[in-house]
Amino acid sequence: MQFPDDDNGKMLAAMADAGIDLTKQLDVDFFLVFDDQRDAEYASEELGKSELEGEMELHLNDDLGQWELIVCIPMVPEYQAIVDQEVELNTFAQEFGGVTDGWGVMQHQDGDDEFADDEHECSDECKH
Repeated sequence: MQFPDDDNGKMLAAMADAGIDLTKQLDVDFFLVFDDQRDAEYASEELGKSELEGEMELHLNDDLGQWELIVCIPMVPEYQAIVDQEVELNTFAQEFGGVTDGWGVMQHQDGDDEFADDEHECSDECKH
């Protein structure tokens, strides 16, 4: 598979090289970060009211010193779909003083049991 030479393309190429089937639906985690807790909570509430299909988790990321809203969206990880979703979420986050901070997927490997910690594979922009 050929991917554009940018962070999203490099991430998708790395996923393909790792043996992840990019033709199947995956749970893609998009990261939105906010300096202010109230802004993050309000953004989370508003996103919860939207038509967005997916799950959300809000927590303080001690490493970043910022509030992080993780939006998990089931989707086929196609390049343009990822880019479009990032743009949409970044526009949304900016309304509340936040920005997007990359995306990733949880990679399940052979031998993992259901209670094992999953390995998170992030884009170059992700600060996890």
